[in-house]
Amino acid sequence: MELLEIIEALEDKIEHSFTIPFVGRGIVDKDALLDLLQEARIKYPEEMKQAKWVKDERSRIIADAQKEAAAIIKSAEEKVVSMVNEHEVTKQAYENANQIVESAQDHAREIRLGANQYADGVLHTIEETLISAVETVRENRKDLKK
Repeated sequence: MELLEIIEALEDKIEHSFTIPFVGRGIVDKDALLDLLQEARIKYPEEMKQAKWVKDERSRIIADAQKEAAAIIKSAEEKVVSMVNEHEVTKQAYENANQIVESAQDHAREIRLGANQYADGVLHTIEETLISAVETVRENRKDLKK
């Protein structure tokens, strides 16, 4: 069961608990609620592992892009050295090298931006889920205390 499903199950147990007439308080199955809370505690680290994986994956993608950019730059430098004897060829090599470097930098920037957006989206979703879970638990505790 996912963390959100556990929270929904908690809400359902509380909403469908037996209500004492004229008092407005409910009687809930304590063991069932504790079991669901325990399951939520177990799922929480999984969500954090997923967030860490996203962060690590983002770092790996950025590192790969930087390696690719470095390889492209090295390749361009090697081409420049081999053509240095002829002026027109040298001039063309510099232009090509600059285009390759710009292309590699643009590519790395796009990958980095995409990885950041993806990681931010996943972390935002996890944050909203956790905030919602905390709010639900707080509301349920208030209801239980009434």
